[in-house]
Amino acid sequence: MTYSIRINDKPFEDEPRAGQCLRTYLRERGWFGVKKGCDAGDCGACTVHVDGEPVHSCLYPAVRAEGRAVTTVEGLADADGELHPVQKKFLDAQGFQCGFCTAGYLMTTAALDAEQLDDLPRAFKGNICRCTGYRAIEDAVRGVRHTEEPGAGQAVGRNLGAPAGPQVVTGTARYTFDIDVPGLLHMKLLRSPHPHARIVAIDTAAALRVPGVHLVLTHHDAPERLYSTARHEHPTEDPDDTRLLDDTVRYIGQRVAAVVADSEAAAEEGCRRVEVTYEQLPYVTDPEEAMAPGAPVIHDKGPASRIARPENNVVGEVHGEIGSVADGFAEADVVHEESFRTQRVQHGSLETHGAVAWYEQGEDGTERLTVRSSTQTPFLTRRALCALFDLELKQVRVLAGRVGGGFGGKQEMIVEDIVALAVMRLRRPVKLEYTRAEQFYGATTRHPFSVRVRAGARADGTLTTLELCVVADTGAYGNHGPAVMFHSVGESMAVYRAPHKKVDAFSVYTNSVPAGAFRGYGLGQVVFAVESVMDELARRTGVDPLVFRERNIIGPGEHMVSPGGEEEDLEIASYGLDQCLQVVRNAIRKYGGGGRSGDREGPGGADGYGDRSEGAEGSRGGNGSREGNGSREGHGSGDDVPEGWLVGHGTGMSMIATGPPGGHFADATVKLLHDGTYDIAVGTAEFGNGTTTVHRQITAGALSTTVDRIAIRQSDTDVVRHDTGAFASAGTVVAGKAVLRAAEALAGQLLDLAARQLGVAVADCRLTADAVVCAGQDISLKELFQAARTAGRELLAEGHWGGSPRSVAFNAQWFRLAVDPDTGEIRILRSVHAADAGKVMNPMQCRGQVEGGVAQALGATLFENVALDERGEVTTVAFRRYRLPQYADVPRTEVHFMETSDAIGPLGAKSMSESSFNPVAPAFANALRDATGIRFTELPLTRDRVWQALDEARRKPRMP
Repeated sequence: MTYSIRINDKPFEDEPRAGQCLRTYLRERGWFGVKKGCDAGDCGACTVHVDGEPVHSCLYPAVRAEGRAVTTVEGLADADGELHPVQKKFLDAQGFQCGFCTAGYLMTTAALDAEQLDDLPRAFKGNICRCTGYRAIEDAVRGVRHTEEPGAGQAVGRNLGAPAGPQVVTGTARYTFDIDVPGLLHMKLLRSPHPHARIVAIDTAAALRVPGVHLVLTHHDAPERLYSTARHEHPTEDPDDTRLLDDTVRYIGQRVAAVVADSEAAAEEGCRRVEVTYEQLPYVTDPEEAMAPGAPVIHDKGPASRIARPENNVVGEVHGEIGSVADGFAEADVVHEESFRTQRVQHGSLETHGAVAWYEQGEDGTERLTVRSSTQTPFLTRRALCALFDLELKQVRVLAGRVGGGFGGKQEMIVEDIVALAVMRLRRPVKLEYTRAEQFYGATTRHPFSVRVRAGARADGTLTTLELCVVADTGAYGNHGPAVMFHSVGESMAVYRAPHKKVDAFSVYTNSVPAGAFRGYGLGQVVFAVESVMDELARRTGVDPLVFRERNIIGPGEHMVSPGGEEEDLEIASYGLDQCLQVVRNAIRKYGGGGRSGDREGPGGADGYGDRSEGAEGSRGGNGSREGNGSREGHGSGDDVPEGWLVGHGTGMSMIATGPPGGHFADATVKLLHDGTYDIAVGTAEFGNGTTTVHRQITAGALSTTVDRIAIRQSDTDVVRHDTGAFASAGTVVAGKAVLRAAEALAGQLLDLAARQLGVAVADCRLTADAVVCAGQDISLKELFQAARTAGRELLAEGHWGGSPRSVAFNAQWFRLAVDPDTGEIRILRSVHAADAGKVMNPMQCRGQVEGGVAQALGATLFENVALDERGEVTTVAFRRYRLPQYADVPRTEVHFMETSDAIGPLGAKSMSESSFNPVAPAFANALRDATGIRFTELPLTRDRVWQALDEARRKPRMP
C-alpha cells in the first residue's frame, strides 16, 4: 500500500523511515518552518496541525500521518499569500525576538478556541520562549499593535518592526540548518563517561565497519595546537588549554571521537562501536577543594597556556586594595558579612549549537572552506579556524543565518572546529547539530560563584569599606574564566563609593562541564551578593534602602574605582541611575510596600520598611522617566493576596560597561544601489538582539529615507573587513556606530555629487527619500547612481568603530511579592524595571530586551539549575527536568526608560541587551527578606528551599 500524506495541500508519497518522527519527515521535504528545539515535546517549536489539531511533531510518528492533512506554518497563509490573522497579529505586535519559537506559537494560537484564549497560561503550557518574556506574545494574541511606519528620516526612536518579521511569521526565515546541502554527511560525537581519565587505547575498526560510516576522528587525527573555545578580539584573554580531540578527558561529556556517516543513525551506531580504554585519574568537582594543596591537577601545562597557577587549578586571579579595609572597618559603626552562592544556569537557546560546512569555489577560482554556524562571532571563528589548521583568511568563509538565540553561549567555537576537520578530510559537506541533552552536558553554562562580602557603614548610612572574596567555578576548561571573574568584580564594586575597597577573586578549574559567557558576564552573580549586603546595611543603620543607595552610589562625572584594576577607557558618558531609583520610589508609593495580609506574622517578621520612602508624588516615573506600555496588569501580577500570606518588596540596581575592555571592532559599508535604494553590509549577527532593525533605523535617519528602501547583509565574513561579534551588548553601540559613520559619509558623498551635478553649493542641498533637492532643483538618486557609474566610481562609504572609549548603563529592578508561610509558594504582585539605555533607538524592541532579561533572570532566581552528581555528571538533560520559565511563570513587568543621551554611543544610545538581567535576583531576594525576615543567600530560591528556611526560622529568634 502506497503511503500518502498532504502537506500544506501538496501530496507526498515518500514513505517515512522506520521510527521517523513527523518533524524530521517534514524538514527533509523542505518545510523548514518546523523547528527542532528539544527532542522531547517540551518546547513546542515543532508544532504543526494534523487534520486541524495541533501536535508536537517531534513526538508524532510520521507513519501516523498517513492519509492525513498536515499544515505547517508555511501553510497558514491562504493560496493568494494573504497572511493568516494570527500571523498578522504577531507581525503587528512583534511577538518575537529571535523568532525560533514563533512558528510553534503561531500554530498553537491558530488552533485555540474562545475558551482557551481566555486561559493562555494553560493554553501555552506546551510552548517555550527564551527571548521575549512572553508579554509580546500575549499582546500578539490579543491583537495589540506596536509597530509604526514613520516617514522618511524619522525612524530613530520609533517602533519599527524587524526586517525579517514577514519571514519569521511565515516560516521562511532561514536559521542555521534551514538549507538543503547536496551530499550532506552527518556527524555524531562519542563523549567521555569519566570525569578525569587518560585514553590508553582507542579502536575504531568496528565503527568503520558500520554501513554508511565514512570517517572516525580521534585524538590521533587532531592538531597538537592548544587553543581556547572562547572567542574574544584578543585571544590572549583566554587560556590555551583545549585540544580539538584530546587524549586526556577532564569532564563527563567531553568529546572523545567523532563519527561521520550517511545518516545520524549510522553515526550514532558508529559511536557505540568505538572501543576506548581509559586510565581513570583522580578528580575534583568543588572549586574550594580544587585550590587546596594535594588536589588533582587538571591542567599540567606550561606558561605558554597563560594559566595563572596550574598547580592549584587557578586559571586566573585578581587581587587589589584601595585604601585600607582594616581602617575602613575600624571607622564603621555597622559591619555586615555574608557568603552567597549562585548556581550553574543553561543558556536555553532554542536553536542548539551546530554547524554545517562544505567546500566551494571562491571568487578567484580557488577552493575554500565554508562554515555555516549558529554563532555570535563569525569573524573570530574564522580567525580561530585559520590559526588551528594553518590556513589563510581567504581560504575560509564563516557565516551565520538567523541565529535562534544566543545569550553568550554562542560566543564559543564548540562545533565548528571538529566539523571543519571532517570536511577537510572527506572533501564532502558535513553537519553536526547538538541534541538538547548535548546542549546541557556538551556546551557551556553560566559560572557558579561563591561570594563573601564584608562591608561597613557609619550610623548615617555612609559606606566606609567594601571587601569581596570571589571564587568562580570555570569547569574543566578556562574559556571565558579569567574575563568573567575580572568583569564580575568591576562595575559591581565601582558603582558604590567607599574610600576603602579590597578584592580577592579566583577562577578555578574543576572536573565538570565548562562554564562560559552568559548574559551579564559574571556581574549578575556578584551583584546578587553586593546588593543583598547593601540592603542589610540599610536595615542595620535604620536608613531607607533607596536613601542608603543614593547616599553611596557613584555620581555623574565621577571616576569609577575598583580594586581589581582600573579600566582607563570607561567613563560615565551619561547618567540615569538617580532616575532609576526615583522610578522605584514612585513604584513604592503607587503600589505599596511590604506588610502582612491578615493578622499572621511571619517567622522572621515583616517590617514593611519601604513604606517610609521619601520622594516626589505621582505614579509615573519621576525625573523625566518614560513609562513603558507594560503597566497593564498581566498574568502573574496583581494585588490579590490570600489571607495570612506575607508581603514584602525589595530593590536591586546595577551598572554595566557598554562593551568589553581592550577594543571591540566593527566595520560597515553603506552604498547606493541602481534603483535608488541602499545596501548595508555589517558583520554582526542577528539572534533576537534587534541589531538588524536598529542598523536600518540609523541608516534611514542619516540618509533621510525610509527603512523599506534599505537592504542589509550581515554575519558573513564575505560582507565586510571585520566585526568582533555580537556579544558584550555591542550590536548597537559598536556596530551601530560603524553603520552611522558609513551612512553619514555616504550622505556627504550624495550631497557633494548632487551639488556638482546641479552647479550649486552643498549647503543648499538636502537629501530626501528618493532624490537630492538643491535650491529648488532636484536630482533623483537613480540619476546620481548613473552619474557616478559614468565617472567610474561607486557611491559607497565605509565606517569603523573600535569600541573605545566606553560608557556605562544603569538598571534598577523592584518587586512586590507575597509568600505563603505554610508552603513556601511565592507570588510576584508587581514587577517594575527602570532602564537607562540612553537614547532609545526602538522603544518596542528595547522594552522586549528588558522584559526578556527580567524573565531569564527570574528563571535563574527561582528554579533553573544545571544539577551535577558527585562525579560532576549533568543530571538535568531535558527542559522538563531543568524547567525554563513558561508563560504562567513570568509576571508582566512595567518598564521605564530614563531620559538620558550618551556622549559616546551612536545618536546617544547605550546598550541594554544584558544589563536588565543583573539586578533581578537581588531585588527578589531583598523583597523576600522584607516579607519573611530571612536573608536567603543561595540561588535558586526554590519553593522547598524557602519553605525549609521558614520552617527553621519558626524555631529561632527573629532577625532585627
